[in-house]
Amino acid sequence: MKKRIWLMLGFFPLIFACNFGVVSPTPSVNLLATLAASTPRAENPAPATLTASPAAPFVLDTPALPPTAAPAVSTSAITDSTPPVGKIVFTCQIFKTQAANQICLIHADGSGFRRLTTDDNRQHYYPSLAPDGKSVVYAAFTAPNVFDIYEMEIASGDVKKLTNNFGNLNAPEISPDGSLIIFKRWNTNLNMDVMYTMKRDGAEITRFSRLSGWDPTWSPDGTAVLFASNADGDVQLYSSLLNDKNLHRISDLPAIRGRSDWSPDGNSIVTYSGEAWHREVYIMNADGSGARILSPQGGNAQGPSFSPDGQWVTFTAYYDHYGEDHGCEIYILRVDGSDLRRLTNNDYCDYQPRWGN
Repeated sequence: MKKRIWLMLGFFPLIFACNFGVVSPTPSVNLLATLAASTPRAENPAPATLTASPAAPFVLDTPALPPTAAPAVSTSAITDSTPPVGKIVFTCQIFKTQAANQICLIHADGSGFRRLTTDDNRQHYYPSLAPDGKSVVYAAFTAPNVFDIYEMEIASGDVKKLTNNFGNLNAPEISPDGSLIIFKRWNTNLNMDVMYTMKRDGAEITRFSRLSGWDPTWSPDGTAVLFASNADGDVQLYSSLLNDKNLHRISDLPAIRGRSDWSPDGNSIVTYSGEAWHREVYIMNADGSGARILSPQGGNAQGPSFSPDGQWVTFTAYYDHYGEDHGCEIYILRVDGSDLRRLTNNDYCDYQPRWGN
């Protein structure tokens, strides 16, 4: 009987690990949780007053593209003399524990590393830069099962709390014109991830889409949103206008997680796909055609984001520390797959990079 109990105790933690069933080295459950596409689905307090779209059966406004051969991805001219510009904000697990995640910043050339958040005892994650590059929005722990959205001015360090006990929120991103923020919330009433928009000051929270969805990102012109959803069964990328019209499925890849980005010219999309410890960054045309692996294979690459000039992509990977608990670093490479560079070199995990001005 004792032997059976010990066997059960040894097996139980495995079923919660992202790499269950994979022979590759498996980090701790705690670290893997930080690399999930969305926050843990847990009970939240009653929602604030908001405008919600009526429930409706899921029907694509336009059909998904068939998985057939497609032309090469359209990209802007690439020159070897184009240096990386701007800055990259990311989640840095400097205390090697999820409960104390921080928000950090680095210049695209690898200089100027800076920790932005200062509370050692609170979790912060899912950062993104404002279009003007002057501030960062992110989610941070407020109370059990409650993550609110905050905005920090980079120069001064001043922080504004934009939501107030609205629930388990993450992945905030400011619209290109600076007026709105889109984000994801686990909705206990609907039992699914739901996306919302709100004004820059946190007012007028409104449900964005009738679909379950997470990791939303704005189109360059601010008229549409790209997001991950399992509405059609497996997880894929979808696009919808802000009025919830012209909804259509973009991708047809196996094991998509979520985090994706639109190129500044709107012609290309990057995302990541693959089984645990075998993920790769993909680039494709904006309609989903021409999908191909962009990242050098074998590094478990995840969470890509385009540079402001569209010439580079940043992402998290384990090229130099594959299989290590805290081996993920921030890398960049050109959109043709060349010139891979590592920006961070720490003994803790750096992940969820978003590039900006």
